[in-house]
Amino acid sequence: MPETPSASPTSPLDGLRFAFGTLTVVPVRVTRWDREAARGGMLCAPLAGLVVGAAAAAAGLLLLFLGAGPLLAAVATAAVPAVLTRGLHLDGLADTADGLGSGKPAEDALRIMKQSDIGPFGVLALVFVLLAQVAALAQAYGGSWARGALAAVVAAAAARTALTLAARTGVPAARPEGLGAAVAGVVP
Repeated sequence: MPETPSASPTSPLDGLRFAFGTLTVVPVRVTRWDREAARGGMLCAPLAGLVVGAAAAAAGLLLLFLGAGPLLAAVATAAVPAVLTRGLHLDGLADTADGLGSGKPAEDALRIMKQSDIGPFGVLALVFVLLAQVAALAQAYGGSWARGALAAVVAAAAARTALTLAARTGVPAARPEGLGAAVAGVVP
């Protein structure tokens, strides 16, 4: 990731590039990787969520329009965010479940969370969370196409708003390296 001198002014586009470049597969060039761009990126995270949610809702609505039932529309709606985020949120969930489920002290749990493989707690967390997402979306789509689409958009935006809240001042990073450390405490 490019280093940018801190003396150069930050553009609102730097924050958008940071948000979309780190949180989605949208092909943008992250031109700044510093605390100011991270602040803008975390403030723009809900906007990235809106785009992901809109794409997820569009996939579900397309399937409904083509005659699929609410369950298939729900599966597609849950799959799109996984694809558009490179599974970042699912990987983080699995890592967290493995670390917390290990019952180890904090330092060992963080080491487990950093490993590239997935353990039994991670698998269970992914299965149950994805089943819950699909079940909730299927029920929403079963009520009306608008309710299902709205659920997809609101869920994606709310999840990225949680990132903004987690990056506020006073919330420390779990470890000194990685994306968490780059954005910890950047939002006032």
